[in-house]
Amino acid sequence: MEHWKRLQVVAKAAGYWDRRPSSRKRQTRSARTADKVDLVDELVLSQEDKPQSHRTVREISRETGIHRSSVTRIIHKDLCLKCFKKRRAQELSNANCKARTVLHKND
Repeated sequence: MEHWKRLQVVAKAAGYWDRRPSSRKRQTRSARTADKVDLVDELVLSQEDKPQSHRTVREISRETGIHRSSVTRIIHKDLCLKCFKKRRAQELSNANCKARTVLHKND
């Protein structure tokens, strides 16, 4: 044990364990830049003159070239919105509504 302690002292004195500066600076990469946030903001909400014109996260990702998880992160963190998955629902016609009310009244 004494031998290792002496080696550590000698190595520290020689500068073996000194922290060296990195040759390249660490760059923080982010897909959440201001222009990309604006682009996603335009696509995510329905336009006033065109209702139901919003797009899914996958569609936005395909159109902009931004990764799907980055689009989701922009929607959550920058725009403070929630993403919902589109689901199919049955569409009732007027005839279906009338038939249902008639069946319900007969029970």
